[in-house]
Amino acid sequence: MLATHTESPLAELQRLGQSIWLDYIRRDLITTGKLAELIQEGVAGLTSNPAIFEKAIAESHEYDDVLEKLRGQKIFKAADVYETLAMRDIQDAADLLRPVYDRTGARDGYVSLEVSPTVANDTTATIAEARRLWSAVNRPNLMVKVPATAAGIPAIEELTSEGINVNVTLLFSQDVYEQVAAAFIRGLERAANPTRIGSVASFFVSRVDTMVDKIIEEKLKTAEISERLRLESVLGRAAIANARLAYQRYRRIFSSPRWQALAARGAQTQRLLWASTSTKNPRYRDVMYVEELIGPDTVNTVPPATLEAFRRHGRVRSSLEENIEEAQVVMAKVDAVGISMREVTDQLTRDAIRLFAEPYQELLLTIEKKLYKADVPGRLQ
Repeated sequence: MLATHTESPLAELQRLGQSIWLDYIRRDLITTGKLAELIQEGVAGLTSNPAIFEKAIAESHEYDDVLEKLRGQKIFKAADVYETLAMRDIQDAADLLRPVYDRTGARDGYVSLEVSPTVANDTTATIAEARRLWSAVNRPNLMVKVPATAAGIPAIEELTSEGINVNVTLLFSQDVYEQVAAAFIRGLERAANPTRIGSVASFFVSRVDTMVDKIIEEKLKTAEISERLRLESVLGRAAIANARLAYQRYRRIFSSPRWQALAARGAQTQRLLWASTSTKNPRYRDVMYVEELIGPDTVNTVPPATLEAFRRHGRVRSSLEENIEEAQVVMAKVDAVGISMREVTDQLTRDAIRLFAEPYQELLLTIEKKLYKADVPGRLQ
């Protein structure tokens, strides 16, 4: 169904069962009242990561007051400085979103904060880090972001069993998504009280097209005419097909008798959250990954530019379950032209873990330069 001209796109998304979260944080978003305005308009959550914080700290003076205080206290460890800066923003954003959390019965109103990338492949350390962040932030509407690595999946189960809200990040594969959902369900089954435990599974979208399209472009250089047609038919289509089929798995998992037993105890589903939804290829519509993935019990987290573009010219319809058979055909075509989605998603996961860590190191370097005005290089860790 298309939105009416009198209804805002965000309001129409809500009516169709999808929540919009903002993939951005910066101090002045809170202090100027902009976040409060966005919440009033319909933004129902906020996600963050080290890259977002690095940009915020590097490009503004919004953090200088805290940096000056920490300089006076002679706090020299960059990771501790980052945490102090991040905690203030996360707590303040969580407080602004708390009415949404209360009004929706703990379905929305969350702020996400990532565990350190340094523990991505260590289950025990991930659990310890998540517990520490949960305790330090001390807000019921915090979600701790845990990557969907082999080490992260048992951590997801354990943290869920303890009542800690988890945003599972760096998901690309439908099969890994099923493992994540199973870990969440096991965690709820172990929990003393499964009510008000929130979780999302952040399924990355645009990066799939970026990698698949790159492989196709290489193949097109030497392809015969008949093969070119097959290759071109899947350009820009793999990511949406992959996400739509993941949603079909969500529907199956969370309608099973096993889930119904948990639902009867007050548990809520772990929604799929569409991440990486800014369009990377200028040939594609700039709101494609929002418009084509609208459906009930989902979240889409968008950066400010994508949010603004969608507000201006987004077309709203219940699109997520359109053309499921066609999505299966697209996946079959990808395989038929010699592209393994398993290899693609495995590589994307490896790349994401690396890209998960690199911004964190950049963040620490930025803090060092800000705190010491670049006169004590290498001082912080």
